[in-house]
Amino acid sequence: MTDARLTPANGRVAASHLRGRVTADVFVGGESASIGQVVVDLCVAPTGRRERQLLLGAAVTVFERREGWAFVQGKSDGYVGYVPESALVKPNDTTHRVATQATHAYATENIKSPDLLHLPFGAEVTVVGERHKFFETPHGFIPKKHLRPLAQLFADPATVAQFYFGAPYLWGGNSTRGVDCSGLVQAAYHACGHLCAGDSDLQSDGLGRQLESGENLLRGDLIFWDGHVAMMLDTDTMIHANAHHMAVVYEGLAQATLRIKAQGDGDVTARRRVL
Repeated sequence: MTDARLTPANGRVAASHLRGRVTADVFVGGESASIGQVVVDLCVAPTGRRERQLLLGAAVTVFERREGWAFVQGKSDGYVGYVPESALVKPNDTTHRVATQATHAYATENIKSPDLLHLPFGAEVTVVGERHKFFETPHGFIPKKHLRPLAQLFADPATVAQFYFGAPYLWGGNSTRGVDCSGLVQAAYHACGHLCAGDSDLQSDGLGRQLESGENLLRGDLIFWDGHVAMMLDTDTMIHANAHHMAVVYEGLAQATLRIKAQGDGDVTARRRVL
């Protein structure tokens, strides 16, 4: 059975490699494009609810353009959905990503010049020039200290997750502007070069390995409940985006386990280690 979240088919069109597996009016190879807006909702249908989000510079494959909407698949995690066609630009060979909680693109290489864009962690840009303290990009001048080459990965997903501390909770969110539990985990592991699905059920089924009952928790380990995931910072403290606090917070594992069970969401369902 196919997972609609990861299957580039909508009945009218489908990816060529799905021929014989799904029903569609036409099968296409798709065209490459990039996201040209800072944060874009990836929706389950045109004007429908948000499934996940795509950030500036993200590479996508476009399978259909229809009535102002594009049916796309993200290349980093395989999620499919609809984005406004206006959010797409020609494919970009991005070179750097925002490696701090957020940054600004300025009109000139001067922090007092107008700020043109507010960019969250993980947004990707193309550096076209280098100044003393700034990189020049098509979006403006960005402080060099805030960017990192795409090939320079982070080593510790828990450190990345801590960049999001205090970010507001947003169901389906994928940025420091707003993020949910699985979006936080995905961002942390993607920044370290690990493939990671965007939803907690897929993370629980396929990310890393299940810990044995006697194994101690380590930094970066993941704790799952039904519909929720958190990341351990040490043996006792975790970080997670949650609707109880409506933010990314630190919380003791024991305290969170009691609270989550008391609110009717059950016991821990899995403990997994990726690294």
